[in-house]
Amino acid sequence: MEAVCHVQRDRKAVNVHDAIASVPRAPFIPEEIFVRDEAGWLVSLRRADDPDRWREQVEADAPVVTRVEPDPSLPAGICDPETGKGMISTSSSSAPSIMAHLIEVMELEAGMRVLEIGTGTGYNAAVLAKLVGAGNVVSTELDPVAASQARKALTSVGLPVEVVTRDGEGGFPPGAPFDRIIVTASAHTIPYAWVRQTRPGGLIVVPLAPTVHPDWPLAVLRVQDSGTAQGRCVGSAPFMPLRAQQVSAQSVQAAEERWQAAGKADLSRYGLTVTPEGQYTWLDSPGNPLAVTPG
Repeated sequence: MEAVCHVQRDRKAVNVHDAIASVPRAPFIPEEIFVRDEAGWLVSLRRADDPDRWREQVEADAPVVTRVEPDPSLPAGICDPETGKGMISTSSSSAPSIMAHLIEVMELEAGMRVLEIGTGTGYNAAVLAKLVGAGNVVSTELDPVAASQARKALTSVGLPVEVVTRDGEGGFPPGAPFDRIIVTASAHTIPYAWVRQTRPGGLIVVPLAPTVHPDWPLAVLRVQDSGTAQGRCVGSAPFMPLRAQQVSAQSVQAAEERWQAAGKADLSRYGLTVTPEGQYTWLDSPGNPLAVTPG
């Protein structure tokens, strides 16, 4: 462990904002994106039809919706892709400021090995590659179409990150161990595979579902020699859930009630511990565990 720490101290620190500024976002955004109309529906915006508005959306510090599908909670006949009625976002490019927040809390240093769970458009992977080197980044993506598009975009900007088409909940054992794991989707249950594939002393940065706290907390977990990962919440980071970790309205309501019962405690007072046997959240310290309702 001492040798590992010594190597990390000698590594060169990196500047997240400079890296984001150096990677153009446009190559990672599809020709067709989706924007809210006056009624609040997600409607198509094609670059060829309105290039100025398309570029305005891409250059804004805001998420860009790249894929939609009918809301499964609504009757099929209500949803209409042409008008956007009943359509919901299934994939998006995160706002650069949100990306910066997640990457900054990773405490990256040049040369670290990084696993990204959820490639999406590939833009976040490109920024990570700028920071630690493309050969040190592996990104997983469940959607084969999105994975293929991300590979092409990453190659086009000269940052050929390895994009693996697979369920990120299992991590990527062939590339382990990693110094850092970053998750670009929310989770209510941390797969232990992520802990197992992170070096002792390494970090797992993961947005948590609102079943932990209603403000969608971002957790930074440090992996210990014992195989336990533990850490605090460090701000809010709303993300769409992992495909297998959808959150029910009942769970969100239960989280709201627990938060109110705890005196509406600030998000920064919450923490999470993950062990081979399971996980638990806590308030102020691991010795003060809270009950958790799964998603």
